[in-house]
Parts: sequence; C-alpha cells; structure tokens
Amino acid sequence: MRWMRIMLAMGAVVTTSVVSRAAGTVTVYPAPAGEPMSKMYTVSVEGKISPVYVAKVMSMLNQKDFKPGEAGFTSFDIDGSVTVTVTYPEKVKTAKVLPTSRGIVTQISGNTITFTVSKPDLLTVEVNGDWNNSLHVFVNAMDDLPNMKDPNLIYFGPGIHAIEPMVVPPGKTVYIAGGAVIYGKLPADGSEVKSHGIFQLHGDHISLRGRGIIDGSLLPDHHFNEVVVAGNDISVEGVTLRDSGSFNLPMRDSNHVTVRNVKILGQKVNSDGMDIINTQNVDISDSFVRTFDDLIVMKTSKAGGQATKNVTVHHMVLWNEKAHALHMGSEIKEPIENVLFTDADIIHDKGHDWLLRVLDGQVGTARHIVWDGIRVEECRRLMSLSIQKNYNSAEGAENRGHIEDVTFRNITSPKPEWDRGIWLNGFDKDHAIHGVSFENVVVGGKPLKLSDIQNDGFADGVVVKP
Repeated sequence: MRWMRIMLAMGAVVTTSVVSRAAGTVTVYPAPAGEPMSKMYTVSVEGKISPVYVAKVMSMLNQKDFKPGEAGFTSFDIDGSVTVTVTYPEKVKTAKVLPTSRGIVTQISGNTITFTVSKPDLLTVEVNGDWNNSLHVFVNAMDDLPNMKDPNLIYFGPGIHAIEPMVVPPGKTVYIAGGAVIYGKLPADGSEVKSHGIFQLHGDHISLRGRGIIDGSLLPDHHFNEVVVAGNDISVEGVTLRDSGSFNLPMRDSNHVTVRNVKILGQKVNSDGMDIINTQNVDISDSFVRTFDDLIVMKTSKAGGQATKNVTVHHMVLWNEKAHALHMGSEIKEPIENVLFTDADIIHDKGHDWLLRVLDGQVGTARHIVWDGIRVEECRRLMSLSIQKNYNSAEGAENRGHIEDVTFRNITSPKPEWDRGIWLNGFDKDHAIHGVSFENVVVGGKPLKLSDIQNDGFADGVVVKP
C-alpha cells in the first residue's frame, strides 16, 4: 500500500520545454513553485529559461578562516551545439568558464555572458572574480524517460516532495523527474537513526536516476546521508544531491556499482561526496563534486569485511573545499587495491590536506593505485602517501599498514602553496612505502624532479620519469 500511495501521489507526467534548431536541441525543466531561486543569475539556453537553483557553500581558506556563500546551479539536456546566455545583476567585467581544459570562450555584453556548448559537460562560470558564489552549469545528454507502466517504477514527478527515509526494495527503479525537488524529513515516529539515507538502495538490481534534486537540509547534521548504496548491481545516475548533513553517497559492502552524471553540492562538516567502503567493482564517471570534506574516498572501515578493489573514477570535475579530492583512508582495516583515477579536472583547492592521497591509518594495505591524467588548476598540497596513526586507531607499529605500487602519471599542477606539497611518509622500516612512480608530472610549469619530493626515509623504489 505504501508504494501504491507513492505512485498515486507522484504519478504526474514530466513537463519539459523543448526547442529545436538545425544545430541542436535542448530540454529545460521548469522549477517547482515555492522553491527558492537564485537572485544572482538568470540562464537561458537557445532562448528558453533554465531555472537557477541555489546551494549554500562553505569554503575553507585556511585552517582558521571560513567563507560562507551561495552558489547557483542549473541543469538542462542537449543534443548538439547550443548557446547559453547568463545574465548577471551588474556589469560584467570578467567571466571565465571552468574547467580551463575545455577551452570555452565567452562573449561579454553589458551584464550578459554567452558561450556555446556542444556536448554534455560539468561547467562552472565565475563572474568578476567571484569564485565562491559561482554558477554551476550542468549540461546533460538527453534523458531516457521511464516507462510509466513499469510495475517496478517508483516515480517522483515535478514539484516539491517531503519524504521520510525510504528503503528501496530489490529490483526497483526510482525516477526523480526534472523539476522535482525531494526534501528528506524525519520519520513521523520521531526516530533518528544514524546513517539512514533519504533513499536507501538495499538489495540487488536497483536504479536511482533522473534529473531532479535530492536535498538533506531539513535533516539533522551527522545523522542522515542522501543516497545509501548497500547491495549488488546498483546504479545512480543524473540526479543532483544538495546540502547533505553527512556523507552524500556512501557505498558499503556492495558489489558492481555504477555512478554516472551525479552532481553533489555540500557545505556541512562531514559532507563527503562519495565514500566507497568495503565495496568492489565500482565505476564512477562524468560527475561533479563540491563539498566541505573529502570528495571521492576509498575506505575499508569494517574489519573482517571484503576488500575495496577494482574501482575506476574517470572524467570528473572536482572542487576541493576542505580535505582531499581523490583519496584513500584513513580507515584501512582490509586491503584497498586496483584503483584508477583518470581524466579529472580539479578546478579549485581551498583546503588544508593533499589533493591526491593515500593515508593509511590502520592495519590494511593499499596497493596498485594509479592517478593518471589529472589536471589541477589550484593547489595547496598536491600528493601524499602516508602511514601513520589515525584518529581512532591503536598505538604501536603492530597496528600500522603498508602502501605498495603507486603511480602518479600525466599530472599537471601549479606549484603547491604550502610546505610538503609532495610528501612520502612511511611509519618505520617494517611499515614502509614500496614502489612509487612519478611519470610525466609537471608542477609549476616544470617537470617534477626527485629532489622536489619530501621523503621521510621510509619510502623506497621511488622513480621519477619524464
């Protein structure tokens, strides 16, 4: 009966506005009545308004100073080349579109900015040097609308919905339409269980997708995730996760997980983007993360659980506000192995930790790890491999782990702003770092040299190649 009530309540047909021209087609999704919208930005695509939502953001400029702000974000689907027009409330003096690697050229006229996009992308527009209150432009491929007669479909149509935490059964597809905003709310019985998610994908063969927004701002901090993965053959695609009070998208004790075109905006402490925990065979791609903690992180926090292994993270756009961008640890109780991070743009770094890091704070081993094709536009600390006690591990060398066979390849970055920008830190001779290769790494416009790497003495097999 519960599922029947949901289907009846959410059974409206998705409403879109479509405009065609010889070069391209665009689908925009009208915003629901009552949802707060940006006062800074107006966006049109081929003359059709694409609503600009708001997201609270928090930047850590250093270890003491914090800068709150409000970003705008808009999302639309395209097929072919389209023109995007951004209107700002005052005269535009400068405008840039990130990632820089895209080579997008803007045209400025008064208080408007125009540029062209021809394929799906995850872009950020910064006007008059205001990086904090930026505009995120999420350009999607055309959506594959669901079959409304599918008995396994759980459908949320356009509009604002407040829902209690939902356990999604095996075999179901949750579809959140463009123009739908899902607000998680506390259970009516007053229960408040830590690590619940607004959507809990528990079981096998589950999909959550669409063009809508999932929002955690009504739930208590540190208690609720937004989407929790715990099963086999699970996919999450297309949605935007906003203002989670804890991890946005944790994956625990799972196998065969696909994440694609997911956009994450988080401003609270501990609002990690994606946490892959004792989970195997994961493919994450074409996604954007701007949060106030780790962006993409691997862990094995469950002793006796399965290893975290066979993980690929590719074609990402990342904004590091506080901690790490592409990271393993510090909870490593079982092995983490066979991890590839490739083809990623890190467009900002405001944090105090290393962007690319293994921090082994417990007894497990991290091995066969590759970062390849990482383009860094701003950097405080760049790369680190470290074996040390973490915040909750036991004292003593017998409780330390190992790091083996790590490659940093095809990486470009400005010179790190802080000391120990590139740091290798083993624990002792029996808990050391073995086999580290730096290949075609360019820092501050110069090829990396062995002397640029700080080695505390317990890292061997360190090689630097042109």
